[in-house]
Amino acid sequence: MSQETERHEIARKSVVYCIPGSDAVTVQPDVKYHGTDSNALTMDIYFPGESHRRAPIPAMVFVLGYSDVGVQKAVGCKAKEMASSISWARLTAASGMAAITYTNREPVTDIHTLLGYVRENSAVLGIDENRIALWAASGNVPMALSLLMQDPGEYLKCAVLCYGFMLDIDGSTWVSEAAEKWGFINSCAGKSVEDLSRNVPLFIARAGQDEFPHVNEAMDRFVARALARNLPVTLVNHAPGPHAFDLMHDSEVSRQIIRQILDFMRFHLLE
Repeated sequence: MSQETERHEIARKSVVYCIPGSDAVTVQPDVKYHGTDSNALTMDIYFPGESHRRAPIPAMVFVLGYSDVGVQKAVGCKAKEMASSISWARLTAASGMAAITYTNREPVTDIHTLLGYVRENSAVLGIDENRIALWAASGNVPMALSLLMQDPGEYLKCAVLCYGFMLDIDGSTWVSEAAEKWGFINSCAGKSVEDLSRNVPLFIARAGQDEFPHVNEAMDRFVARALARNLPVTLVNHAPGPHAFDLMHDSEVSRQIIRQILDFMRFHLLE
């Protein structure tokens, strides 16, 4: 049996949108960011095609809230090897930015190690240490939000949060219950919207037909509280979209929202 057929169907799902140049990006695979050669944590860095590359360039980091140990057991490969990760990274690079996917064992510790390594070695990597953004979906979203609560300074320029489990607000326990059930790290436990930076624009994509219990209720409370604080939030609601609509809902509406996400990234990282 081949490696491809051993993978769960979701691991083989690519984004339902592509743009010219996606196949021409340059990939620097398995760059070690922590550990020894025999036990290293690595990242794949996707760059625009050589004819369009300008160094240093901004980078989008695809944040993980799950350990690869659990991901590999569930879907048959590491998160950065999933077709969704690869296709989103190629879209990002073809749009003029670097994209970073990575392996991990301890999600909280490893994302901080990764960001520190990227910034400290930015000149060698060809990345602008002061123009970095975060992308997260589903159970990975609390990890991205927690990074925005820890004095991100000025180097984090924006964050894209898709159909995510957000925060437990007003006494709800929906996110903590989902974390226990699905195995992601609820790194925002005990935190609130008031802990978020006021300076990092957020793009929130809502799946109107999300089948996971209470995802949208938690998101709606989050958005209401964020707007009450006048945070820089862009919300798009995909009314007929299911969870993971960028992979599962092959429609013009899905493609339009993906284009909006890429435009948002370009606006805050390139202009």
